[in-house]
Amino acid sequence: MVDDVMNTAKEKMQKSCAVYERDMMGLRAGRANPQLLDRIMVDYYGTPTPINQIGNISSPEPRLLVIAPWEAKMISPIEKAIQKSDLGLNPSNDGKIIRLVFPELNEERRRDLTKVASKGAEETKVAIRSIRRDAIEQIKKMKKNSEITEDDQKDAEEEIQKLTDKAIKDVDAIYAKKEKEIMEV
Repeated sequence: MVDDVMNTAKEKMQKSCAVYERDMMGLRAGRANPQLLDRIMVDYYGTPTPINQIGNISSPEPRLLVIAPWEAKMISPIEKAIQKSDLGLNPSNDGKIIRLVFPELNEERRRDLTKVASKGAEETKVAIRSIRRDAIEQIKKMKKNSEITEDDQKDAEEEIQKLTDKAIKDVDAIYAKKEKEIMEV
């Protein structure tokens, strides 16, 4: 019973960290990263499809992404999807491939991006603490219903707190890595 609560809490905390990390990969930091395009969907014969399933994405230079669609007629829909996205990039094409040039980030934009990363970290920590609260409430209910002893309750609460501390430490590490990447000139 207690193990189920612990495993569920651990799993949810890990998922929260994974979602935050994925979101941070999509945050543009002056470098061309093919993962930035993962969340952009293109209308492919009436089906929203990720760009990486419509063509090949490569990064020949640190500030350049090249998209080579497998079908030449997909160039226009890919360009439109990129322009509609929140990346703020202007694609250019030569009829066969699409080039995305990433401009240098200025100091103000870097600060804005670190604020976005920080806000995401805080939201993730709040979610983790909420998971902790729910798990502790479940443990207290078990104690109230005499399913576990007071010692078991105390041990479980300590273990949940350890899981919470580890998850928050993971979020901080992801944020620190992203902040360093953003502020790097």
